[in-house]
Amino acid sequence: MYCKRTFLFSFLIFVITCSKDKGITDSGYPPEIAKIIVKKCATSGCHTLSSKESAGGLSLETWDQLFAGSRNGAACIPYNHQYSTLFLFTNTYSDLGVTNTPTMPYNKPALSKEEIITLMNWIDAGAPNSAGKVAFSGNPNRKKVYVTNQGCDVVTVFDAATQLQMRYIDVGVTGAIESPHMVKVSPDGNYWYVVFNDTASHVQKFRTSDDTKVGELDMSPGNWSTFSISNDSKSGFAIDWNPDGRIAHIDLKSMTLLGGSPWSGFWDAHGSAVNPEGDTLLVTARFGNYIHKVPVNNPVAFIEVVLDPPSSPSSTSLFDPHEVVFSPDSLYYYLTCVKSNEVRVMRVMDDALIAAIPTGKFPQGMSFSKTTPYLFVTCEKEFSAPDTTGGSVDVINYATNTWVKRLSTNMSEPNGIAVDDANGLVYVANRNRSLGFHPHHKNACGGNNGFVSFIDLHTLEVIQDMKIEVATDPYSIAVRK
Repeated sequence: MYCKRTFLFSFLIFVITCSKDKGITDSGYPPEIAKIIVKKCATSGCHTLSSKESAGGLSLETWDQLFAGSRNGAACIPYNHQYSTLFLFTNTYSDLGVTNTPTMPYNKPALSKEEIITLMNWIDAGAPNSAGKVAFSGNPNRKKVYVTNQGCDVVTVFDAATQLQMRYIDVGVTGAIESPHMVKVSPDGNYWYVVFNDTASHVQKFRTSDDTKVGELDMSPGNWSTFSISNDSKSGFAIDWNPDGRIAHIDLKSMTLLGGSPWSGFWDAHGSAVNPEGDTLLVTARFGNYIHKVPVNNPVAFIEVVLDPPSSPSSTSLFDPHEVVFSPDSLYYYLTCVKSNEVRVMRVMDDALIAAIPTGKFPQGMSFSKTTPYLFVTCEKEFSAPDTTGGSVDVINYATNTWVKRLSTNMSEPNGIAVDDANGLVYVANRNRSLGFHPHHKNACGGNNGFVSFIDLHTLEVIQDMKIEVATDPYSIAVRK
């Protein structure tokens, strides 16, 4: 009898122990990480699959569930603990980085410093699973969305299939904030480029397959605000937004400045677009009633095209064109005018004014859908709608050049915008500088987090339960299609 009892007791201990070990080994985490996350975070009533809806939608039971994200987006950013909420809400040691409240594990002892360092090192090594796999790796053709964060000198990379943040890429040259102002993906999808507007000098080039920096060019200090790329992906044009504006013509393969120095003499140059043939560049004059039309092979022969013909060009604030884009059929070009609060439509053939479409206040970015007849326009300072905290996206039917509707839910100073026809979405970068929305967490570089909101391309409605925080002052957005 004694032997039977001893055997039964030993068997129960074995089963219980194996059950606990099995939960850790089956989690997909490396053992040292599972001991922290599974034992202390994925506990009953907290970040488990069954209770995640009351815990921000985040389950931490397995590595796969961690990388499925939460209602606030990704919780772990491979190679970057500073933007991983898994670190930001468990860290209580100011010498290790930013701390947030409430501290996790909730209402339980904080993780030890040794445990936090273990988490940091794991995340910065890519946060691999027990087999060494890193999330969002191994697919060089992955469709992505890129967002510049002017206040942090990082570009947030989204996985277009899941709409989750997958990487944060450091950009810039100096240790100071250089304000990445615009990101553009080359038409061939192989590279993305970023320019900076805080007296910076460089344009930087990154490979889209793995987001590795592969080149940069010093164009001399300036307010390099916008960037456009020829259809063959061979030439780039960076615009220095200053009273005596400049244009840098760049060989994108060699990352060299064509002509030896930027072209000069372009009053208050800002937005830019190159025509499909690559022989003509349009550049807005940020104050006035005209744009610059520049022959690429003979830039000194540029002309000034007025937006209210037959008047004469004037640098007096009137329309103040900000951005310019060509229509999908390349027969027209569209301009956001921040002073007159409208989009002006001009015909390429003869630069005739075709339409002036009223918009919300301070129209900024534009993006065309090629599968629907809609142009989406961000209006950063539109405060009229009762359900907005600042800003809107106006929808225009570009087949008829008529205003369709205004969207203001989940908007806070929207600026950058990009249509993703393949996924039926429109991505909107919201600067959120005036705290229209209180951030979910603090980030490593200070300031208020901005966010990306999403519009359903087919219903023309904001997706209300999708609002993903990024870093400080997200400004420009681009899609790798």
